[in-house]
Amino acid sequence: MSEKDNILNHQASQSSQVSGSQPLHDLIRDCIAQNRSAQKNLYDQFAPFIYGIIRRYLYNQEGADEVLNDAFYKIFTNLHAYSFSGSFEGWMRRIVINTITDHYRKYVKNEPAHKIDIEHTEVEINGDIVGKLGYKELLKLIHELPETQRAVFNLFVFEQYSHKEIAEQLGINENNSRWQLNDARRRLKEKIISM
Repeated sequence: MSEKDNILNHQASQSSQVSGSQPLHDLIRDCIAQNRSAQKNLYDQFAPFIYGIIRRYLYNQEGADEVLNDAFYKIFTNLHAYSFSGSFEGWMRRIVINTITDHYRKYVKNEPAHKIDIEHTEVEINGDIVGKLGYKELLKLIHELPETQRAVFNLFVFEQYSHKEIAEQLGINENNSRWQLNDARRRLKEKIISM
């Protein structure tokens, strides 16, 4: 089982079906038409999903709320661009991740680039140990990581970004991304073992 599978095993999956009688397709069309009731319904339906993504990256309540508002603004502004092919949650997730990385670039100072060749040095977290932790416990450990390490870890593990994509998103170089991921894994492993 992969590291991502071990961690995501604790999360509930989201459905593209909107609760209530209105199909998602119609709800999106109503939102595009600026129907305030439909926009509120879409917000109420998907805010917990989006907030869950944000909280993996941001521990600070004010920062998370700011990103949630910015993300929904971008979602509502760009709904006309959603093509109804593929997952709506996936489309929103991309907007949310981009909003989070914009927040990092704006508020989080990047640590200096580390000139360490870690190409073949990977710290793995034992899946058996992770499996024994509850999702909230694991999330708490991830939140204890330094900001940039937390962002790199989440983008790599949960969003499956490459180091090149992470570097572009966060404005760091690829080697720094690799170092940040390796150090995040090392820190998590130490914290998990000490539990």
